[in-house]
Amino acid sequence: KNKYFSKYNKRLYGVAVSSGTGALEIALKSFNLNRGDEIIIPTFSIISTALCVVKLGLKPILVDSDLTTWNMDPSLVEAAITDKTKAIVPVNLFGQCCDMAPILALAKKHALFVVEDNAQAIGARYLFPDGTVKAAGALGDIGCTSFYPSKNLGAYGDGGAIYTDNDELAAKLRTVANHGQNRRYYHDEVGVNSRLDSIQAAILNVKLKYLDKYNKRRQEAANHYNAAFENIDQIEVPFIESDIDSHVYHQYTLKIMNGKRDELADHLLKNNIPFGIYYPLGFHEQKAYKQEFVSDNDFPVTNKVKNQVISLPMHTELSKKQIKFISNTIISFFE
Repeated sequence: KNKYFSKYNKRLYGVAVSSGTGALEIALKSFNLNRGDEIIIPTFSIISTALCVVKLGLKPILVDSDLTTWNMDPSLVEAAITDKTKAIVPVNLFGQCCDMAPILALAKKHALFVVEDNAQAIGARYLFPDGTVKAAGALGDIGCTSFYPSKNLGAYGDGGAIYTDNDELAAKLRTVANHGQNRRYYHDEVGVNSRLDSIQAAILNVKLKYLDKYNKRRQEAANHYNAAFENIDQIEVPFIESDIDSHVYHQYTLKIMNGKRDELADHLLKNNIPFGIYYPLGFHEQKAYKQEFVSDNDFPVTNKVKNQVISLPMHTELSKKQIKFISNTIISFFE
């Protein structure tokens, strides 16, 4: 259950765990960090990224999004680095890689760890400026993913994985995930109990063979959506960084540019078309984390984008007929 997925990502080691959130927590615990150490994360993402940082007593430092991809803006990262910074956690949001080259360069310059939150971009690729192509999640010191059923590679229940090329980190990850023990009942670390159920692993081993095919189906569906919305000025379709499978469309997310996103949502609801709004708030606005995210930054991109985004149905079984119905229903709203 470990070797097949790490091989797919061209990484030496893999550790299967109980969830994507657990994967992030174990990854951060493997660095021997101290309370109050700072971790740079995006402010526009699912709360799991922030939750793990806060739970471990670390200090989350928020960075705003890039306006085109909605991923962490690399140009803002260096200003967020202090002498307390220990790691950067970019999130490959909605299925597209962060611009990792500048992030990795900054991490090397400042001796920081990089943990990729790759829960939404299994199977995506990243094109480096020199032409090198690598798998999403195989770019930082540690990559983490989720096998939640709705993910591109989903189990029938919860699950996750951590992967790395570093011998020492791999050993530490296994120890932390297994109650902090290297041999039974000898606990050298304060660990957690996190394992992937064998039934889920068996299901994933079969589905992994079809992952590239699944992603191709999502890309084809996205292309049909894109073509349908091509002449609608009020709609901005997802930006694609490059043509080397950089986007695998965990979500197909539009930006509604005329301020009527919520009205469109009501229109979809009346026509029995499901949708999602990912995400309605940035981390800096979440009530539970208000004290953690004290900042002079007002995160202008996140505050703008959160009121524009809406995600349409996206999965491997979407038919052209369904896409046409969804697209025509949306187009009729703007006519």
